[in-house]
Amino acid sequence: MKIVVIIGPTGVGKTKLSISLAKKLNAVIMNADSMQVYRDLNIGTAKIKESEKEGIKHYLFDIADPREDYNIYKYQRDGRILLDKFQKENQNVIIVGGSGLYIKSLLYDYRFQEENTYNDFQKMSNAEILEEIKKHHETDIHINNRKRLVRELNKILNHNEIKSDIHKKLYEFKAIGLTIDRNKLYEVVDKRVDMMVKEGLVDEVRGLHRRGLYTKAIKTGIGYKEIYKYLDGEISLEEAIELVKKNTRHFIKRQYTFFKHQMKVNWITVNLENFNETIEKALKIIEK
Repeated sequence: MKIVVIIGPTGVGKTKLSISLAKKLNAVIMNADSMQVYRDLNIGTAKIKESEKEGIKHYLFDIADPREDYNIYKYQRDGRILLDKFQKENQNVIIVGGSGLYIKSLLYDYRFQEENTYNDFQKMSNAEILEEIKKHHETDIHINNRKRLVRELNKILNHNEIKSDIHKKLYEFKAIGLTIDRNKLYEVVDKRVDMMVKEGLVDEVRGLHRRGLYTKAIKTGIGYKEIYKYLDGEISLEEAIELVKKNTRHFIKRQYTFFKHQMKVNWITVNLENFNETIEKALKIIEK
């Protein structure tokens, strides 16, 4: 059994590579994007379309209602059930996504705290608490709202506090990271956001808005929280779109920082004009 992890920022070709490798390795694909687990969040999450799957079986997509708090603990539980099943069947697996902590919790010896604890974080400034929260997810909590900041960080730690050897692998795998020149990447991101808007991002969010769905998944999701502000009349559509682009760029920077320090990754500079070259490089890494 081979386990291949494909990581990288939005727009670099993770989905395209995952499909190509799945066909060559006779593999199934598992999602490792914390937003793509939710149903009805499609355009804003750049979720793979049915027409793009090419008959490959996909898992851990569309498994949670947007009202549900589908957290990292639940992802680890569901993901390991699948991995153990595939291991018994000697089924190759490709894990694809950009949520670093989800990937690490799945593949390394992460154990989560069972009992809730409370900390007032007296020795930490508001800025330090906010930065700690952003290591886990985006937030719209204002830096001066200490009460909400403290509550949110406690909530995160009660789900995510680790009491184990987080450097110990539970599964053998190879991680492939896709990257391109940063300026080129930002151009790709901007075009992608514009395409999402053309494909109906505003209507997608409006549908959630009308149903009263404003859960954590949407409040923290790039592409959703900004359009919600537009629909609530706080900003213009043009401002919302620019904010999506800006927040995506900031998220990409944090993604690169996480994977640089948290996991051994074989990085490939993507050739957007000749993607077959990227596929061949990935196959060489897998077969080493």
